Amino acid sequence: MHNPFSRSFVALAVTLCVACACDKGAKTGGAASGNTVTVADDPKLVVAKLNGRTITLGDLESAPGGEKLFEMEEQRYQTRRQVIDQLIFKELVGAEAKKKNQTEEQWMSDQIDSKVKPPTDKEIDEFYEKNKEGMPPGTTMEMVKPRIVDFMTRDQKGTLVRALFDDLKKQAGVEITLAAPKKPKKEVEAKGPSRGPEGAKVTIVEFSDFQCPFCSRAHDTVEEVMSAYAGKVRLVFRHFPLEFHAQAPKAAEAALCADEQKKFWEYHDVLFKNQQKLQVEDLKAHATALGLDGAKFNECLDSGRMAAVVKTDTEAGHKAGVSGTPAFFINGNVLSGAQPLEEFKRVIDAELATN
Repeated sequence: MHNPFSRSFVALAVTLCVACACDKGAKTGGAASGNTVTVADDPKLVVAKLNGRTITLGDLESAPGGEKLFEMEEQRYQTRRQVIDQLIFKELVGAEAKKKNQTEEQWMSDQIDSKVKPPTDKEIDEFYEKNKEGMPPGTTMEMVKPRIVDFMTRDQKGTLVRALFDDLKKQAGVEITLAAPKKPKKEVEAKGPSRGPEGAKVTIVEFSDFQCPFCSRAHDTVEEVMSAYAGKVRLVFRHFPLEFHAQAPKAAEAALCADEQKKFWEYHDVLFKNQQKLQVEDLKAHATALGLDGAKFNECLDSGRMAAVVKTDTEAGHKAGVSGTPAFFINGNVLSGAQPLEEFKRVIDAELATN
């Protein structure tokens, strides 16, 4: 018998776990640890012979255009991970439903649908105001309200499904042994506001955008990382305001102005918690609320002198291949999007074990 659960909740969980960055093509990657099954072929494998010498798969990766080979391997890995997650999710939910003598769909409805709260008019208005600049000219609230409600409801369901999936995996002791293809490390200058010891074995360079909702989501995970690896990890923040986030560049400048008064991280936290309040007057109000010298902050922000720093960061991000936010470089290992804590741990643990 056809079970709509398989195509609804499983698809929702897997799809939303992949869509985790402010761009249209962010990819994930990470190092693996422990006993793992890899999808990549042996880089020493000989694929051609020429004039007495051999050409290996490893040679192809370092040749012009070799990046495309990694992208192919990563796409294959992502597809396999999605199928793995579907199988695990369905089996875990099936087991829980059986305990309650329910169908999978009934059990999921109890766990998810009953907890979804309709967005309030205030939340809908804030969403509209925050995103109207990217809408076609003449678009009114009445025209898009049903779509906004649908999007916010699905986003809320996605968050609940992700949390449920994480809990089920933890309770069952699930271990994913399929390793991500190892992406060549990229050198990124650790330049900017930082936390953690200067001599830490692991340095994370984060490129982020204060208007990006996925960056806000990643903020809490980064806090968990810094707590879990206190004294072992250094975090460096660099700015990468995206073109379609009109308020992001000025917000980045404001954070740098706060840094002049040794309040970068406090101001950084306020911006991520108040993404609907990033107008210039809001940025100044946040500074006042944090007890900064208002005159100095306003002069810094109004002068626009921090724009050059933001531009330098953005150019560095482009050079390193950043196309969306958030993007993390963990000792040069690329991790893109608002990834779960376990993904950060996988890469960090591998680096700590080898350094």
